Amino acid sequence: MQNICNDIKYIGVNDIEIDLFEGMYPVKKGISYNSYVIIDEKIAVFDTADAHFTEPWLNNLDKALGGRKPDYLIISHMEPDHSANIASFVNVYPEAQVVGNRKTFIMLDGFFGGSIKNRKEVADGETLSLGKHTLKFIFAPMVHWPEVMVTYDSVSGVLFSADAFGTFDLSDGVLGESWDDEARRYYFGIVGKYGAQVTSLLGKLSTYEIKAICPLHGPAITGDIARYIDKYCLWAGYKPESDGVMIAYTSVYGHTARAAKFLAENLKANGCTDIRVCDLAREERSYCISQAFKYGKLVLATTTYNADIFPAMREFIACLTERNYQNRTVAIIENGSWMPMAKKIMRERLEKSKNLHFAENNVTILSELSEDNVRQLSLLAVELCK
Repeated sequence: MQNICNDIKYIGVNDIEIDLFEGMYPVKKGISYNSYVIIDEKIAVFDTADAHFTEPWLNNLDKALGGRKPDYLIISHMEPDHSANIASFVNVYPEAQVVGNRKTFIMLDGFFGGSIKNRKEVADGETLSLGKHTLKFIFAPMVHWPEVMVTYDSVSGVLFSADAFGTFDLSDGVLGESWDDEARRYYFGIVGKYGAQVTSLLGKLSTYEIKAICPLHGPAITGDIARYIDKYCLWAGYKPESDGVMIAYTSVYGHTARAAKFLAENLKANGCTDIRVCDLAREERSYCISQAFKYGKLVLATTTYNADIFPAMREFIACLTERNYQNRTVAIIENGSWMPMAKKIMRERLEKSKNLHFAENNVTILSELSEDNVRQLSLLAVELCK
């Protein structure tokens, strides 16, 4: 049992058996389903846990309560990895009120068929006193479901942030720079489409003194709060973290791969040291998407394939555009043995993206790298390093 601060305890569970979160995102270490409890004159529990962890979660809660009974179960988010044990909680503690907003309870009935009766509906900005602690509910629709709300405790300065500030990690996972990659992958995988809504929430929170952030996945953030909020401001605003270059490529027979690697070497020779080269056919997509949003410059290199582009590149671009990819420089390397079409198709796929600057020195390869291609790639490297 870990204490977040005085009166606030962590009662969540770590899932180290899971391999794919939401059936899609690889989690190397596993992931946590976070739940918290505030012990005061009245006791508030924040969220439950995944259905596979009913018994350990209830045991953690029981130990934290020390023989007392909870007064409230606050529902930040109705996604099943956090809400699955609401009925189990109510069966054990029938006198406790389930706290949520109107949209929470619509979903609650969808999941539990109207069986949860003892409810307390709250409005945006409403407060709830536990005694010493006063909770304020702040609605955060589409971060990343419509019913989401975060809760701020004015006494401790703790923000219970729902899925915001979560990461693909365990509750005792890493913070600092080591947090960034998995938190970014989580953000752009789970929440990234809703940058405007995240920005709105960050605006609401800017007037509060936040001393700790308790997300629903990954470690609680208990220091250097401004650093993590700054990261979220960048991500929500679709702004790059690095002025470096990501080269994302697919290659059928190795020719396009050679072009991508030749470009990477030329970038280094021109002084660009922050470079990420990604083989889209072999590297897991969510890692590639995360890196594309990290860098300010993106090179897309692929072949014409069935009068379209190679499938892994097509899917990669679709993942970027559905997450509102914008505010970047994009360069294109296309390969086509007799009728190169990839450059045209990739530009069309990106045309609805906002504020993209396309490089002048794009490259067309006719099967194998030519001397002219080598010259073009060298010019592209110079352009991208400016």
